[in-house]
Amino acid sequence: MFDDIQKLEEQAVQAINKAMDLDTLRKIETEYTGKKGSITLLLKGLGKMAPEERKAAGMACNNAKQAVLSASEFRKNEITENEIKKQLDAPGFDPTLPSIPVKQMSGNFHPVSTISFSVEKVFEKLGFKIPDYFEVESEWFNFEALNIPGDHPARDMQDTFWLKNGSLLRTHTSPGQARAMKEFKPPFRAIFPGRVFRYERTDASHEHTFHQVEGLMIDKNLSVSNLIAIMKLLLEAIFEQEITIRLRPGYFPFVEPGFELDIQCMTCGGSGCPVCKHSGWVELLPCGLVHPEVLKAGGLDPDEWTGWAFGLGLTRLAMMKYKINHITHFMSGDLRFLSQFKAGGAR
Repeated sequence: MFDDIQKLEEQAVQAINKAMDLDTLRKIETEYTGKKGSITLLLKGLGKMAPEERKAAGMACNNAKQAVLSASEFRKNEITENEIKKQLDAPGFDPTLPSIPVKQMSGNFHPVSTISFSVEKVFEKLGFKIPDYFEVESEWFNFEALNIPGDHPARDMQDTFWLKNGSLLRTHTSPGQARAMKEFKPPFRAIFPGRVFRYERTDASHEHTFHQVEGLMIDKNLSVSNLIAIMKLLLEAIFEQEITIRLRPGYFPFVEPGFELDIQCMTCGGSGCPVCKHSGWVELLPCGLVHPEVLKAGGLDPDEWTGWAFGLGLTRLAMMKYKINHITHFMSGDLRFLSQFKAGGAR
């Protein structure tokens, strides 16, 4: 298997180096590292291997994937630079022409900031702490402490920005779970809003940088009904109207049982439309009871303490509240986009 991994990596890098445009580059990257890519399929087959071989094979696959993505990013920069050079060298280019004037405007809160303030207000009233944790994280807090070891297939769900010193840019706000359990004496409740990073291609609903809020409650004898009550209270406070919700089973390594919380589509009222893909429901919020292994990683005894956790996409929430059809608007820095939102939202 190791020979197959090395061969796939070499083939991918060679193809990437020969790519002459971004469309070709994207196709090559998807062919090898996409959900049905060659390297990804090898990762999915790790479960059939002997336990003593699985970890080494998993690391080899992940290393190959990172090598392919790094080569793709390097080639992407080369192609982009070449395109810019062509434009600058074009006969019609005149660098002395004046730029487009920027319209003067009063300052507004960014819509994600406004949503974050609203969420924080709700939880402050419920007695939740709001600590501010690190955007640069260790592999242990981002993965290991959340029941995601190095050979776990869930690693493939979160493409990661790795730093040269072995640290990483957090892929979710969930590392706050272990940090909070080590910082606060139970029982306690806390949320951790912040920016997260994923090394993935952008489209209408995916971005490499976005915002989440993680919620955690640790106490004795907590139940799913308690979690549902808090989630419904939060959503009705944000949308300022009664919300119909449902729970579906969902898999997340750090909760057991895990759920996907859906809300009835607010665009069509549940009758079906393009926003909800004609299902009447919109997937919004993964949640569940904290896994015993995560409690142990946080230094707590799972026989004594229970907990629930949720992860809410603040950027997705802002898209729904303000009916924004493309997630990349939030990071664009376009003043025309920001000027549509009224000033306000301060705590």
